[in-house]
Amino acid sequence: MLKNVLLERDIYASEEHKMMQSMIQDFIQNEMMDQIDEWEENGMVNRAIWERAGELGLLCIDMPEDYGGSGLDFSFSALLIEEMNKEGMTGPGFSLHSDIVAPYLLKYGTEAQKQNYLPQMASGKMITSIGMTEPNCGSDLKAIRTIAEDKGDHYLVNGQKTFITNGYMCDMSIVAVKTNSGTENEGVSLLIIETAFDGFTKGVPFKKIGLKAQDTCELFFDNVKVPKDNLLGEEGQGFKIMMTELARERLSVALAAIGGAEGAIEKTIAYTSTRTAFKQPIAQFQNTQFILAECATQLQLNQAFIDRCTRLVSTHQLTAENASIAKYAATEMHGKVVDECLQLFGGYGYMWDYPIARMYADNRVARIYAGTNEIMKLLIARGLFKELFQKNKA
Repeated sequence: MLKNVLLERDIYASEEHKMMQSMIQDFIQNEMMDQIDEWEENGMVNRAIWERAGELGLLCIDMPEDYGGSGLDFSFSALLIEEMNKEGMTGPGFSLHSDIVAPYLLKYGTEAQKQNYLPQMASGKMITSIGMTEPNCGSDLKAIRTIAEDKGDHYLVNGQKTFITNGYMCDMSIVAVKTNSGTENEGVSLLIIETAFDGFTKGVPFKKIGLKAQDTCELFFDNVKVPKDNLLGEEGQGFKIMMTELARERLSVALAAIGGAEGAIEKTIAYTSTRTAFKQPIAQFQNTQFILAECATQLQLNQAFIDRCTRLVSTHQLTAENASIAKYAATEMHGKVVDECLQLFGGYGYMWDYPIARMYADNRVARIYAGTNEIMKLLIARGLFKELFQKNKA
């Protein structure tokens, strides 16, 4: 971390945090870094890296030990997210698996569902995704068209999901579906759908601007029989569950932005300290110093708020409004920081062999997924004018 510039962050100050940070850094440098080119070429990482992360206790970190997790608090998950993104390690979708899917199961799953899925997830032997977005439905989740028809002892699912992180490699997906379609009881429900179920197919990984090693694809459901036991939570409560759990997902995106911005600044300091122009290091020019001073300032201001939100997750007090502020502010900051840092690399910053180029391409989507930043501003505004909105509804 930028120890000469940034204050010590209390949230990661314990010996346990420092030990885990060192382990994560070793894992990235010794076991992941030399595989990036291969992963990008394949459009996905390999299963071995998932199982290795499981062996190291880096999956489902804050899940109880009874379900195979490490039993730590969310700050350890946050540390992993930041360290991965600080090194531009955006291929493995560990965070979605551990910090989005696993909490859904822990909070809303039956005991049988938790015992069946969480230990496999913690080991890395089962990779998971979450299916919300559809081709004609992005941020408006109430408009989904994937239908689950009640057939007595099972649901019959038909529809399509798109832009699914971990989609191609996943063994199971929590899928948002429309139940009781066309009736007065119509609502959104969540189903646990295993990829081995007949009629569940996947598209090929998308060719994206960035996140090239992340297996993002479409999921298709053609008369997929899903047992009633695979309903997550209560029927018709899916939208309420998603809105509650999206706060943690948005904070995870913000944490990734914090790590990514710090990594970009570190790499730019190192580059400008050795790259010369007009017979002196670029870092000696006032313009370089001012740009990096501004970047470091914005990073640290955002870190302070993100640390506060991270603590709130552990006490189940993170609100939708604060999560939206975190996601909006951190991703906007990250985008500006990476852009400024790439400029200081000059032409080399546009070369894919330089990490700053990957960071530039990878960070852009953060202002889109987990709810666009325009939606974040809407949610923040609703929090500010809550009483007015309630009066209008009345």
